[in-house]
Amino acid sequence: MAIWDFVKDAGKSVFGKAEAAAPATPAAPAPAEAPAQDDTQRKVAALKAELRALNLDGDDVHLRLRGDTVIVESKGADREVLEKLILALGNIEGIAKVEADLPAGAPEPVFHTVKKGQTLSAIAKEHLGDANKYAAIFEANRPMLSDPDKIYPGQVLRIPS
Repeated sequence: MAIWDFVKDAGKSVFGKAEAAAPATPAAPAPAEAPAQDDTQRKVAALKAELRALNLDGDDVHLRLRGDTVIVESKGADREVLEKLILALGNIEGIAKVEADLPAGAPEPVFHTVKKGQTLSAIAKEHLGDANKYAAIFEANRPMLSDPDKIYPGQVLRIPS
């Protein structure tokens, strides 16, 4: 499996507050592992809900969470969908790494981490040699991007080949 790094403190907040997931009334004492396991299950459910909202939640997409790392398994997704899954999950606040297997023989994807003050045009000039190709980067990152002017520092974008 390949591992991609993301900015853990940047991205969309989907987990909410841990206190919000806690029961309002005290329950019977549980084993020490139960709270951590419940929190992990809650976070995986939030990740799956985000993928569902982006229409990236195929039946064969399975997620596991290990600390701040998401492991993505999908046998039926093509390369483009897998790259979008990696980005959609990695660009969530609290996620630092995403592990996934890309199809064998495929070249490594090109990702770009947005720096303060950058625009899609500047990124297109840097990677594609032409600022006017910003629309290609925008399209390569749909549905995660809804507006080419709404990118933020720390966000990781997919650069089309």
